[in-house]
Amino acid sequence: MSSEKEYAISWIDSNRDRIVKISDEIWRFAELGLLEHKSSSLLISELEKHGFRVEREVASMPTAFIASYGNSKPVIAVLGEYDALPGLSQKKIPRKEPVEPGKPGHGCGHNIYGASGVAAAIATRYAMEKYGIKGTIRFYGCPAEENLSGKVFMVRDGCFRDVDAVIGHHPGTMNGADLKSTLALNSVKFHFYGKSAHAGGSPDQGRSALDAVEIMDVGVNFLREHVIQDARIHYIIDSGGNQPNIVPDYARSWYYVRAPEREQVEFIYRWILDIAEGAAKMTRTRVKHEFIGGLYNMIPNRVLSEIIVKNMRAIGPPKYSDEEIEFGEEIAKSIPREMKIEALRRSKRPRWERLVDKLIDDEVPDPWGEGEVSHGSTDVADVSWQAPTVEFSTAAWILGTPAHSWQAVAQSGVGLGHKSLIFAAKTAAASIIDLMTDEDLLKNVKREHEERLRGRRYKSPMPLDMKPPLDFWEKAK
Repeated sequence: MSSEKEYAISWIDSNRDRIVKISDEIWRFAELGLLEHKSSSLLISELEKHGFRVEREVASMPTAFIASYGNSKPVIAVLGEYDALPGLSQKKIPRKEPVEPGKPGHGCGHNIYGASGVAAAIATRYAMEKYGIKGTIRFYGCPAEENLSGKVFMVRDGCFRDVDAVIGHHPGTMNGADLKSTLALNSVKFHFYGKSAHAGGSPDQGRSALDAVEIMDVGVNFLREHVIQDARIHYIIDSGGNQPNIVPDYARSWYYVRAPEREQVEFIYRWILDIAEGAAKMTRTRVKHEFIGGLYNMIPNRVLSEIIVKNMRAIGPPKYSDEEIEFGEEIAKSIPREMKIEALRRSKRPRWERLVDKLIDDEVPDPWGEGEVSHGSTDVADVSWQAPTVEFSTAAWILGTPAHSWQAVAQSGVGLGHKSLIFAAKTAAASIIDLMTDEDLLKNVKREHEERLRGRRYKSPMPLDMKPPLDFWEKAK
């Protein structure tokens, strides 16, 4: 390992307690997307303390920012996320018990994501200074990944236009950098307007908006047989009336429409819009659809993934204390073996069967999944259409842990998550330095990116006049 990388890694080791404290503070804040004021302020303060220039309120989002060190090429970006999920409040204990019922929690480990990126950026900055490395390191503070697609607004507004390569880290159950794509997505709400009436005395005078929502849902459920196998359509009814004896004059549903390619999403989406109109006609109500946001599918990069894996192996996966193992074993009691096996099978990791009886993944496999599609979605995918991008994973949770669960929240705030955080920060810093110091390597990364795009061009799913929905959570009440 080069002296530059060793120096960056030693900085992370020397500042481990501070890095963990930042992650734990964000875990405690547990702020929803576009409301991450405390979390973003904490990260900005830390970066400014280490000499980064910070541009605030990027892309019209108060909690989005870009922090930079250096003034020349190449420009290497490291991503950070820090939004929590609604309703997932959880104590740092291995049994389900909320800190405060109904409040948010970091069920996807974004407290780790934000802290690992900041630590990698700062460690790289000091290596650049000591060894005279030319380039620019940028940390992108990215709000609202979970539901409001903050990075898509940043991409649309040109924030990644001059970036040469992008590195992101997401905690998970495995160490590695796979080659899977993700599903493109549209998020949309349907508002139905009817006419209220006494449901017992004069139902004939009413026009039920809830009937329209339910008929639309039936229509969409029949549609499922006629869409491609990898498509995903899911919804909730987030407003359905006030009480049974009043015909609801307003009702609302919220849909996610996903498919492997952007044009496939649009095809299914237009069909669902027709179904909504049909439901309105059948119930003599009126419907308005509200486009919340859209995402593209991920463009993987094998060269970047191989850089990540090489550095992971050189650094070595974490070793765990008896206390951390015991915590993981208690968590494991809440995850059925069948669920763990299915999660491993779904990963399509080569020889996944060997992991069935392991508690924590302590391996670093070769990049896998070329040509496969992960059935999740992320706004990191939109970044990947702008510049070569990798989002790697480190094991913050025991094998079988589902994301967006109380188990993930608990583990993201204790020793298991802390070990993942430090391992990720070191891996990201070492990989950034590789890209800054090896011109041929960066050329190969960029060449592969162009080959995978195959001449396709990105068109933002967000209309130019669409603003980030800063009042989203207030309207959702």
